Amino acid sequence: MKTQKSEAVLKFDGREITLPVIIGTEGDKGLDISRMRKETGLVTIDPGFVNTASCFSQITYIDGEKGILRYRGYPIQELAAKETFVDVAYLLVHGALPTEKERMDFSSLLNRNSLLHEDMRHFFDSFPQGAHPMHILSTMVNAMAAFYPNVDVHTTARNIEHSCARVISIVRTIAAFAYKKSIGEPIVYPRHDLSYCANFLNMMFDSPVRPYHISPEAVRLLNVLFIVHADHEQNCSTTAVRAIGSAQVNLYATIAAGISALSGPLHGGANQAVIEQLRMIQADGDIGKFIRKAKDKDDPFRLMGFGHRVYKAYDPRAEIVRNECEKYLAATGIHDPLLDLAHRIEEIARNDSYFIERKLYPNVDFYTGILYRAMGIPENMFTVMFALARLPGWVAHWREMISDTTKIVRPRQIYVGRTLQKLDDGAERLPADLLV
Repeated sequence: MKTQKSEAVLKFDGREITLPVIIGTEGDKGLDISRMRKETGLVTIDPGFVNTASCFSQITYIDGEKGILRYRGYPIQELAAKETFVDVAYLLVHGALPTEKERMDFSSLLNRNSLLHEDMRHFFDSFPQGAHPMHILSTMVNAMAAFYPNVDVHTTARNIEHSCARVISIVRTIAAFAYKKSIGEPIVYPRHDLSYCANFLNMMFDSPVRPYHISPEAVRLLNVLFIVHADHEQNCSTTAVRAIGSAQVNLYATIAAGISALSGPLHGGANQAVIEQLRMIQADGDIGKFIRKAKDKDDPFRLMGFGHRVYKAYDPRAEIVRNECEKYLAATGIHDPLLDLAHRIEEIARNDSYFIERKLYPNVDFYTGILYRAMGIPENMFTVMFALARLPGWVAHWREMISDTTKIVRPRQIYVGRTLQKLDDGAERLPADLLV
């Protein structure tokens, strides 16, 4: 529950106005400037929205200074240790952890909506060989509106349970199909007797000539990875979902916008970039050189997987993934030199004043790629895995957004272009009928 506890005073051009200070349930304070332009003619300027709260939300709480992440009040550490991804998806979308009956009903709904419309299978044949699965995913999700009609905001809101379950379940199938297409193997259909994560692994790796053994540990690990990525407050892709959704765009196009935003190397693509950079450092052999490059303000080199826009303490998700990575590799007998290299880089950085003073710690992307590699997930699927995990968060924010009286997103700007210009009437121009 948001409350107004105090006011701030703004003085400008001989005038003085009071602006309410809104305080959230965890003590976050925000200055309500909705009246400011009307009363003063001023707007705020905040490139990148680094200091702008765009909405009220009850879904996820982050304290970046203390390294806290909670979904609906539950610490991420407890959810990752004790719950399944399906339970966490239900929590995010519905606001509470499911009862046993609710869990069974939700799982049944996910199962019934796991099949892709058969006519959409032909779309996969039109993508060129080697097309990135992330591009295939966003295109296919956008096309779903044509095959699953009545997904406008008002219709979907009346059938919210079915709509949310369909998109969470069917996108997993599209992702697995996209991977199979990229390697030229026949698709594998979902099975009714498998759990959400087990089904995805089976659709990814089962083959007519090489049956896939579903490892319980791999299933558990995928649940953990999906949980830690399920939501993260107002990040780039979630902001895109809320912005697109505010125009009452259909649910699938809205989710496709989130997928497209996530595909960028500074957002969802960062875990793949970490692996590529670790491989480059490994080939060079001189860790110190790259640490020095990262500290040189005149060098464009960035140490991928370090630092975060929000966290100024150790990313709690990174700690979970690092521990899971060490346990899984040890249990399976896999030795990945990139993990040893990552440990060495973290050790150097955590004892270097440059990183300490700037509060640059490993973020969740630093270890997830290593863990996905150990599970057999190819690198071009890393961002797709992120998208699958983030689906419940996007759906939850979309649902929260449509339940509010949210106006269409329409930021202001500060114009810095030319002032009024006049056309030169004497200038020679092409006849209008020759213009195209």
